[in-house]
Amino acid sequence: MHADETTTDAALVRRLLRAQFPAWADLPVERVGSHGTVNAIYRLGTDMAVRLPRAEGGSKDVATEQRWLPRLACQLPFAVPVPLAEGVPGEGYPWSWSVHSWLEGENPAAGSGGVELASDLAEFVLALRRVEPAGGPPAYRSEPLAARDTATRAALDALHGVVDTEAAATAWSEALSAPEPQGPAVWVHGDLQPGNVLVADGRLSAVIDFGCTGLAGPAVDLIAGWYVLAAGARRTFRTTVGADPATWARARGWALSVALMELSYHRTSNPVMAGTARHVIAEILAEAETGRGMETEAEAEAVAKAQAGAGDGAG
Repeated sequence: MHADETTTDAALVRRLLRAQFPAWADLPVERVGSHGTVNAIYRLGTDMAVRLPRAEGGSKDVATEQRWLPRLACQLPFAVPVPLAEGVPGEGYPWSWSVHSWLEGENPAAGSGGVELASDLAEFVLALRRVEPAGGPPAYRSEPLAARDTATRAALDALHGVVDTEAAATAWSEALSAPEPQGPAVWVHGDLQPGNVLVADGRLSAVIDFGCTGLAGPAVDLIAGWYVLAAGARRTFRTTVGADPATWARARGWALSVALMELSYHRTSNPVMAGTARHVIAEILAEAETGRGMETEAEAEAVAKAQAGAGDGAG
């Protein structure tokens, strides 16, 4: 998937464990079928996971997760991975790597989440926002939406004939017109996509992969509305998190920008990621065409009540 990607296999994992964490060296190692783009995942025994960054950029996430996940975990209402060990380069592998706790659950299909999952995701997002921000690092996606304009339009240029780029450009311009938040940055996961969400019986069981976590505007985590949830559940999600029109418009822009870049980059290298991106783009363009993304007076009132009750500073 990446030009500078390093090849890994179970034998490498065993060598790394034997050299650095010999107590785990004799446990079974099995590669996990994952469509993630940052880490190769191996199940270690029954209750651990080894994460090997595929390329140098992903290796920076190891330190982020090792430092911040323990602090966040105790303040969140759903399970998140527990860092158990941090590995160093060795055995021909060039970067830092990690061992985390294994969490059970299934990744939902893009856009399949119902209202129960919407409520759970909203609860997770609001709890994360309430974590004290002092000392937190900037999230991977902490820039103003406008700072993504050049890269987003480059992705649009690369996707002529693949998606309706004229309609997508219009939707992107509309998102850019929404005012940026005036309040302080809050904690965000930074990448609430199907591959980073685990569900059981339609409910949220865990959130994984916190390599993008940090402080950012509250709209960033609302991409889950288009990536994970069905259209009807998206409304529940928005109302429960108390997203005002400007925040929701920016969230739509974030989802569109991320999806366009993912589709441009992974169109031939990662069919699952590309398919998810196509779904997100199609949903956003369908909203623009039918007006499904516009709030009704009743929805605006529900959002206002949620904002007043949550007291989380979203805006």
